[in-house]
Amino acid sequence: MHRGSKALAGALTAGVVAAAPAAAPAQAQDAPSPAAVGERPEVREDFNGDGYNDLVIGAPEGGGDTGYLTVVYGSADGLDPATAAVIDQRTPGVPGDPEPGRRFGSHIVARDLDGDGVTDLAVHTAGADTVTALWGAKGEGLSGDGAVLLGEAHHLAGGDFDGDGAADLVITEYMRGEESSLLRGPFTRGGEPAGTRPVDLGNGSWDVFALAAGDITGDGADDLVAIGSMEESGRPGLFLTGGPDGLTRQDADVPEALSAVIGDFDGDGHGDLAYREAPGGIIEGPWTDAGVVRVVYGTADGPGTRTAELTQATPGVPGAHEEGDLFGAALAAGDVDGDGRDDLAVGVPGEAIGDAAKAGAAVVLYGSGAGLTGTGAQAFNQATPGVPGVAEAGDLFGASVRLLDVDGDGRADLAGSAPGENGYSGAAWSIRAGGGGLDAATAVSFAPADIGAPPEQATFGAVLGNSTDAILWGIEDR
Repeated sequence: MHRGSKALAGALTAGVVAAAPAAAPAQAQDAPSPAAVGERPEVREDFNGDGYNDLVIGAPEGGGDTGYLTVVYGSADGLDPATAAVIDQRTPGVPGDPEPGRRFGSHIVARDLDGDGVTDLAVHTAGADTVTALWGAKGEGLSGDGAVLLGEAHHLAGGDFDGDGAADLVITEYMRGEESSLLRGPFTRGGEPAGTRPVDLGNGSWDVFALAAGDITGDGADDLVAIGSMEESGRPGLFLTGGPDGLTRQDADVPEALSAVIGDFDGDGHGDLAYREAPGGIIEGPWTDAGVVRVVYGTADGPGTRTAELTQATPGVPGAHEEGDLFGAALAAGDVDGDGRDDLAVGVPGEAIGDAAKAGAAVVLYGSGAGLTGTGAQAFNQATPGVPGVAEAGDLFGASVRLLDVDGDGRADLAGSAPGENGYSGAAWSIRAGGGGLDAATAVSFAPADIGAPPEQATFGAVLGNSTDAILWGIEDR
């Protein structure tokens, strides 16, 4: 049960991360060099150019299944729901027709596409298989002004895949991966990329199920992991290395997976692949799965042989390893404690809180020199003291999670959502980082009704910008 917004509290005293220098906006937005341990992350998702990261929230089923997204702007006090702006295909300038089934905001990639130092947004409209660019503007933020179609797409991912400091996009035009392309940045305001290169994602009779981008090899160019499926079954994926010539397919083992994210959890300069294991190789359930998160640690040659397994039975991880929890249904990487190593947010949307089945929770696992462990792990739900709301059956808290520094103190804050909240109207939460990890006393929540967005069956928060989201087909109790 959502009880409206709770005032932000406990402002942190650490200094604010400065906005990217105007002289080199693209490099600041997509810095190719791995951060040294303890170095503050750079601002990367700043749509109004004020030096603070902002959060984008998708509601692809909102507005009668036409879809909309909401941007909430960051500040020294974190996210302020009063700044929220709602954008859909009714917004002046946004191309396309707001018809039922369009699902505008089905996937959201935030990158500085035109290289002007302010972050832009690539928005997938699943019902039309198109991608739209929304442009950020200094002092103003996102709007429909000048919005343009970038092309047809079934999947997309963002990163700096050629290592030149400009933001690129990978798009797949068909489920099978045929005619996939690397669109090299910077883009013009007319939507034209600096160049286009083919990407080899064909793999026989499989479908592309999901894409994850990050620099696994540590060479300054982002790499790409493609997760595969065929009907209800998972398939081994593909690994492609980035570089000056674009994305090159490599002979590497990529496991069957559901959600996946890349982060540097041991701080060695190589990205590591964290993924939720597909139970029994099945991607459409069963929803009795407790959930297993596995990590494949990166090397200069790509995914290595060192691995780890984490569940709610791992020492230090809160909760119990129980049927139907779906531990790992959503994943996000970011540096919560500011030690220069990424941490992992894990969505557990099937978690029962007391007698409330599928109320949901989110767990944060911390990185270390040895990688991810259960040591110091934290868990949050709507029954956690300080977190607004009431844990109720079917809320699905943790169906999407995001780690993003929204108050400029150099530590990533947790965003999470419960798309099942209030009869699938949905709601989102922000919990900010403090000196000892995330601090529930700073929590703020907001629902569609709080920001003037269409509430009915919106599943608000089913998608968070630059996140990997839960696959929940069949789990909803609508």
